[in-house]
Amino acid sequence: MVTTEELMDIFKNYLDPELGIDVWTLGLIYKMDIQEKQVKVLLTFTSPMCPYGPQMVLDLKEQIEKLSVKAELEVTFDPPWKPSDELREMLGV
Repeated sequence: MVTTEELMDIFKNYLDPELGIDVWTLGLIYKMDIQEKQVKVLLTFTSPMCPYGPQMVLDLKEQIEKLSVKAELEVTFDPPWKPSDELREMLGV
């Protein structure tokens, strides 16, 4: 069975193409539901018009499925992504 740590490792090693920061640190992963042979992930993008969004979903799904589970990724914009103060500092804004 897949572990939370294995999923977090995938997310911590997948960089947002525009910002160059991993999707875990960015806070784009809202929820992970791990079942025996299936993983469901609720995630968001930095903006609803993210040109890399569909590719990110495909890449992450592919990486998760390498762990021998079915991956279902759902994108939401509720709540809209908002960088934390620490992240804003990292981004220089």
